[in-house]
Amino acid sequence: MAFDGIFLRQIVKQLQSVNGSHINKIYQISDTEILFILYQQKKFQLMVSCHSSYNRIHLTEREYPTRNNPSNFIMLMRKYLEGGTITSIEQAGLDRYLVISVANRNEIGDRITIDVYVELMGKYANLILVSDGRIIDALKRIPPFENTKRTIHPGALFKVTESQPDKIDPFSIDHVSDSDNLFEKLIGFSPLLSDEVRFRLNHGQSYREILKQIDESDKVYVSANDMFHCIPLTHLNIPYDSYPICQGLDEIYFAREERERIRQQTGDLFKFTRREIKKCETKIQRLNASLEDALNCDIWRRYGEALYGNMDQVTKGMTKVTLTGYDGEELTIPLDPRLDVKGNARKCFQKYRKGSTGQKYIEEQLRQAEENLSYFNLLDQQLQQADFLTAREIRQELERNGYMKRKKTRAPKKKQEEPKFLKISFNEKFIYVGKNNIQNDYITFKKAGRVDTWFHVKDLHGAHVVITTSHPSEEEIRLCAQLAAYYSRARESSSIPVNYTLIKHIKKIPGSKIGLVSMSEYNTIYIDIDENYLKQFINA
Repeated sequence: MAFDGIFLRQIVKQLQSVNGSHINKIYQISDTEILFILYQQKKFQLMVSCHSSYNRIHLTEREYPTRNNPSNFIMLMRKYLEGGTITSIEQAGLDRYLVISVANRNEIGDRITIDVYVELMGKYANLILVSDGRIIDALKRIPPFENTKRTIHPGALFKVTESQPDKIDPFSIDHVSDSDNLFEKLIGFSPLLSDEVRFRLNHGQSYREILKQIDESDKVYVSANDMFHCIPLTHLNIPYDSYPICQGLDEIYFAREERERIRQQTGDLFKFTRREIKKCETKIQRLNASLEDALNCDIWRRYGEALYGNMDQVTKGMTKVTLTGYDGEELTIPLDPRLDVKGNARKCFQKYRKGSTGQKYIEEQLRQAEENLSYFNLLDQQLQQADFLTAREIRQELERNGYMKRKKTRAPKKKQEEPKFLKISFNEKFIYVGKNNIQNDYITFKKAGRVDTWFHVKDLHGAHVVITTSHPSEEEIRLCAQLAAYYSRARESSSIPVNYTLIKHIKKIPGSKIGLVSMSEYNTIYIDIDENYLKQFINA
């Protein structure tokens, strides 16, 4: 990566297009990501990330999931910045921070100016609100007892990050030696850019030509190893792609931070589901042992009968005895030496009654434990394939069913939103794909019509897939079957059986968990997954 001062300089040029914009909304995407919705004749989205590895600022056209319960800092930003106008966006020299000045009015209508400092310095990345030289608040606070050089705390005097006076502005000189350590000598240069410039100097390109190419660049060049800068990294000698600079940053970072957001959302969910799976497996093992004892309880009746029929052969203090039962079979009977023959006989009949009456209870407990194990295995599989919104809905399902404690939130109650299932337009029809139980239940019993066609992988956990027709073509059947197989535990298999039928043949299983259904009739197709073919629909 090379989000250095030189690269930030080129981004700031792109950001001048939103100078004068009105700040309409501020959203929190994750713990370290903030999205500004701006208007100036048209809508702009400004992404700021203070992630320790992916810190950056750029315009974006991607759709990001936003939090329903924003942090106190986001609420404070909304108070001071929403409704304001951006009056300037300036980089401090070639340092890795910039200042966004916002003009607004306070509660009593007086004009105020808020400076938003966006510091993009790796693990020290931060976003700080400053007014009249004092800190209002920051995304990451640094109390005075943690850092003697710089305090980032509400009410503290704001100190800008220390510059590097021993370094030279690369645009103020006309020549460098190819033997110079440019990273140590020039401000704004990363080791990656330093290596590239030295490589070009060694191959005959002049320093001024290189700087001119950097200065005029409005693109980002991304090498196959994900290294990037605003000029091609020819010294790496590997293929690269070029993008408009802001679009390129989306290409580089969107998927990575999506994985990070999913990790934040699913980390405790994975722990929870796998803990529940282990508990269910242990319970099933214990219940099976109890059931085996219950099923063998008749032997205790035979022991009791044999003891009553041979009372003269048993004395108190014996630990076992071998007697002939009523059927003529010899029985070795364990005895309690503290009891006489009648006491041991009564104890045997008690064990017989306990086993015979407990059998139904154990079988019901075993059925429930196996159902729970199947349910948590299903959630675990869904989490492995989940995007951020799908994972959030799985959490809501667990909270709704009482498995997890509902998180407290200040957010006002909103009208129930439609689950964010995958929707594909194909051959003038729609295909709906559920990626968790809430989505599965919704598309099967609320979204789909009675004569739409429903698909599901056979005998395994997986997605409900619906196409809005009662007579799908072979091409449509194969696509829907592939989607059902892809979003299931059978993803890595071949010749995967997928059942399909009309919605009217699908019924909820009474008393079962959400998303579990039965079919009264169906057909089956065996399908292989073509991931390259599916990606054009999944990523559309």
